[in-house]
Amino acid sequence: MERRGGGAGGQAVSAVEDVVQEALTARATVDERGRVTAWSDGAQRLLGYTAAQILGRRATVLLAEDPATAELPPFARLPRWHGTLALRHRDGHRVDARVLAHHHPAPDGRGEGGGAWLVLSPLDGQEYRAFDDDLVRWGFTQSPCCALALYDTTLRLRRANTDMERSVALTEGEMRGLRVPEIVGNEAGELAEQDMLRVLESGERQYRENYLRTPGETREHAWSVVVSPLRDGAGRTRGVCLSAHDITEQHWARKRLQLIAESGRRIGSTLDVTRTAQELADVAVPELADFISVDLLTSLDEESAGPVVAAGEQYPEARTQGAPLALRRAAHQSVLPGIPEAVIAPGEVDEYPGTSPHVRSLRAGRAALYQVSEPVMARWVAQDPPRAARIRAFGIHSMMTVPLSARGTTLGVAVFMRHRHPDGFQEDDLVLAEELASRAAVCIDNARRYTRERGTAVTLQRSLLPQRLPEQAAVEVATRYLPAGARAGVGGDWFDVIPLSGARVALVVGDVVGHGIHASATMGRLRTAVRTLADIDLPPDELLTHLDDLVGRLAAEAEGPDQGAAPARDGESGGDVGATCLYAVYDPVSRLCVVARAGHPLPMVVSPDGTVELLDLPAGPPLGLGGLPFESVETELDEGSLLALYTDGLVESRDTDIDAGIARLRQALTRPAASLENLCDAVLASTLPGRPVDDVALLLARTRALDTDRVATWTIPPDPAAVAETRKNAVDQLATWGLTDNAFVTELIVSELVTNAIRHAEPPIQLRLIHDRNLICEVSDASDTAPRMRRARTYDEGGRGLLLVAHLTERWGTRPTPKGKTIWAEQAVEGAGDGGNPADARESG
Repeated sequence: MERRGGGAGGQAVSAVEDVVQEALTARATVDERGRVTAWSDGAQRLLGYTAAQILGRRATVLLAEDPATAELPPFARLPRWHGTLALRHRDGHRVDARVLAHHHPAPDGRGEGGGAWLVLSPLDGQEYRAFDDDLVRWGFTQSPCCALALYDTTLRLRRANTDMERSVALTEGEMRGLRVPEIVGNEAGELAEQDMLRVLESGERQYRENYLRTPGETREHAWSVVVSPLRDGAGRTRGVCLSAHDITEQHWARKRLQLIAESGRRIGSTLDVTRTAQELADVAVPELADFISVDLLTSLDEESAGPVVAAGEQYPEARTQGAPLALRRAAHQSVLPGIPEAVIAPGEVDEYPGTSPHVRSLRAGRAALYQVSEPVMARWVAQDPPRAARIRAFGIHSMMTVPLSARGTTLGVAVFMRHRHPDGFQEDDLVLAEELASRAAVCIDNARRYTRERGTAVTLQRSLLPQRLPEQAAVEVATRYLPAGARAGVGGDWFDVIPLSGARVALVVGDVVGHGIHASATMGRLRTAVRTLADIDLPPDELLTHLDDLVGRLAAEAEGPDQGAAPARDGESGGDVGATCLYAVYDPVSRLCVVARAGHPLPMVVSPDGTVELLDLPAGPPLGLGGLPFESVETELDEGSLLALYTDGLVESRDTDIDAGIARLRQALTRPAASLENLCDAVLASTLPGRPVDDVALLLARTRALDTDRVATWTIPPDPAAVAETRKNAVDQLATWGLTDNAFVTELIVSELVTNAIRHAEPPIQLRLIHDRNLICEVSDASDTAPRMRRARTYDEGGRGLLLVAHLTERWGTRPTPKGKTIWAEQAVEGAGDGGNPADARESG
């Protein structure tokens, strides 16, 4: 056959041909037309033709007989064919040859029939057959792919290869005749022998994976053990073959993938920095490390809005090269109970030398792998005696430091250590640690940002709620506000207590749709609007109507000119504005309570005898829908009744039906309590099993009643002459109450207000004095025209009365009534008498 040569490539090919002895294979090439195009020396040995005699002739001349057409496949579509052909030698005798033929398509890619066939037939050398037995024996003993051992049907070892000898540190001669448990001496041997018994009984292969350190190995390995039957020509099982493949790398690769998947499931389950750090520690131990600590920069504490530091930049605590760095322990974990390796507890701050691996990794922004024997470790422990003692005591031999960085911000460092695990950390372990730390850092940064933003929202929310309840005598009040859990974010629930004229009080509870700073800001605007509307003494239904208009305008502003709401940030609602509200006005003189609601849960009333009922109120639409009316309901409350106003977060959640929540609240309100404050705590404990998923606002008010002897009322005829008699009656009443020091101012107020009513209003006219915390003077008439204070000009005869009233009193105003209006003025109580709250005096007595 023609030899190709030339250059280095040709020399290499010639060397290979010299080694493989080309003459031991008969080779021929047949083109697409069936003509022989190449002929080797081996082909000449097989059939006796020289290359000159056969090249160019049709290959069919070499056949002793034509093969059956039915047995021939469609060659044009085959990449290869093999079988036995009857060939004719040049001297005429028949040669049955084993043939393997490869199809080589034409270089130009022509269709069926293109290309050529390379036809091969081995020439058996009788001199090599005696060599086969030795080759098999050497192949078994020196097989590099796995550890092999052969056992007879009594499960005694007969043969073992070199890898098996090396793995158990015994020679074949030392093991021959022993059982597997007698050779290995651990649980893996017992399991292997059980698999052998199953093979003898069933004749089927058995598979098992082990992770252990065999006597001949310095570290643990993962083994894939296959036990299979050895059968004779008759199919009878005559022995068992045990092969053990070292799959340590595959085992650890699989473990790493499993650990990464587990970290994705477990790390970041909450928006809490400490919890997220602990989840990283729990995932890493014991699968990757024997001990792990997670330390965060003190400048990134949850409680502060410290500076953020870009990765690779010098953070404030370590601007000086080699300067120590203070880190706060966020979490740690160990394979040992009690985590004895730790020098500090979670939450504590420790200072690390500038030469420590922790600071070096943070400064460089890169993970690092250390062995305890390295000089860097020696210098560090020399500066840190407590940690040096722990390293010696527990035999820590390997460590990794991995910076925690996310979104360009350096957060801290995670340190992984090994002392129980015999193997030191490798580069693959460092890659895995970096992956875990990267995932945890993103979750920690999310939690940190959320904590800071939620703290801002909670601070805003609480600043917009009443900081302290105003003084008033109509009701005793206790309130609670509980922000939602981490997932929902801060909402827009609020409550308020607003003193009104005539010793009355307004009680308000509301709930803005959504969560976040947007909801809190909207709540503040609505609370301010309610107080403003309450200041002009609007009835509850009218107040809600005005509030509904305001919410509608806020919603229109939020939509903007493009009619699209602004995109919401995480944990916040978008631009939609809506709210529910309940507004109640209680009068301690009449003991009447007027209530209206806008889509809000019904209030609950507990009578002095312990009976609990929901006030039957028209629902009213939520605020912001517009166009639908609100209705007020008036109910009389016994003195000492308990009025409970709340938002839906108290009684309803995704897992709790509102009826069940109402039942729990009803039961909680009937339990005895030392005070309203204690009752508030008891209600929250009974109705909320844990942190609420929505904000909760609760307002409890116990009603008081003003004694009839603290109220004096006169009907005044519409005659100017009645003014003098009215002043006298008022002064006499003040003397009865012991308020003679207020007589002069009261005469002026009564004279001005009654005179104006007689001159400008319509009967019936009524004067009422109320002795509460203040002295209240009220004049009511049937006219709906409210007076207006103005500054009188120099020569005006009138116009100074209301200005005088405003200067002499604490406050004054006017409110509409169903049949007209009431003008009122309040004075601070001075002089004789108890001067305090009659209801308080009655309770203390």
